[in-house]
Amino acid sequence: MATNNNDSRPSRSYGNANNERHSSSNRNYNVERRPQREDGNYRPSYEENYNRNYDSNPNSPEGSRKRRPRVGERVSSGAHGGGGERNYNAYGNAPGRPRNAQPVNQGPKKLVKKKKIFKQIKYKENADPTAPIRLNKYLANAGVCSRREADEFIQAGVVKVNGEVVTELGTKITRADEVMFNDQVVSLESKVYVLLNKPKGFVTTTDDPENRKTVMDLVKAACKERIYPVGRLDRATTGVLLLTNDGDLASKLTHPKYEKRKIYQVWLDKPVAMEHMQAIADGIELEDGEIHADAISYVTEEDLSQIGIEIHSGKNRVVRRIFEKLGYRVLKLDRVYFAGLTKKNLSRGKWRYLSEKEVNMLRMGAFD
Repeated sequence: MATNNNDSRPSRSYGNANNERHSSSNRNYNVERRPQREDGNYRPSYEENYNRNYDSNPNSPEGSRKRRPRVGERVSSGAHGGGGERNYNAYGNAPGRPRNAQPVNQGPKKLVKKKKIFKQIKYKENADPTAPIRLNKYLANAGVCSRREADEFIQAGVVKVNGEVVTELGTKITRADEVMFNDQVVSLESKVYVLLNKPKGFVTTTDDPENRKTVMDLVKAACKERIYPVGRLDRATTGVLLLTNDGDLASKLTHPKYEKRKIYQVWLDKPVAMEHMQAIADGIELEDGEIHADAISYVTEEDLSQIGIEIHSGKNRVVRRIFEKLGYRVLKLDRVYFAGLTKKNLSRGKWRYLSEKEVNMLRMGAFD
């Protein structure tokens, strides 16, 4: 080794006088350079078909290191404490996946929607509990029937007050009296007001002798009180329908003298002529008297077969009969407005409770 004049550390000699390294030196790089271990032995070269023997390591006890199994090789599980043979992955002790195994496609997770639960609203009573009340109104408020039907039941002798049959109309009672209808005690129930977006194919009645589907099937989960429809929509008509056990309010909403607005959208089999639109506004003579619309117009200028009609009459099938009288066939009829109530945000066949504000507005007659 050569020594640098400025450094006491040994420097590498390149075999010439000036210790210079020449890039053109004839060094043979084709000679195999075999690494040498600390014990002086050379590590054998790995030629083709050469299997390395780990047991030849002099630093490890004989047989202390087992050969690692190859991928897919079956190894006796007895060495691992089990019985039988198992297929082990060569890089761990866990069982290897079969070569033809495919990941299981479980698909997207289904989102389970929670069922919406409606909490029944407790409405405030607007009547003095100590004030006298007409018997027919009491029966109506109890949800037995309408006031008009109550008068018929009273005259028929099926109503008792404190054990005595009452047949005189206009009889007044107090809430402390015991009232019986068909030998069943009648008590005032909590008021319930349910708004339904009626679908097609349901009869507007509490009970159908022909065993057809009724609107009560749609609202049976609304309350335990006995409610009934306010007014009627025929089986093929859809739209806004109120159900309640408040007979007094129901009477106000259905009696012609209160003239509560009803708005319908009508789909017809052909465009409606302008002269027929004017005739409906002026008045059409039907078999049960003259009827006229409060307002009528085309829904769009492009389709003259869609009509919007406002009417306050509660006669049976009155809208259909008006157009049939003029030679039109009603394809679809939908009530979109009734006494201030609409079907906004209410899907077909769904229902909701009226808000306290809506009930108060109906009681005050604020809605026309």
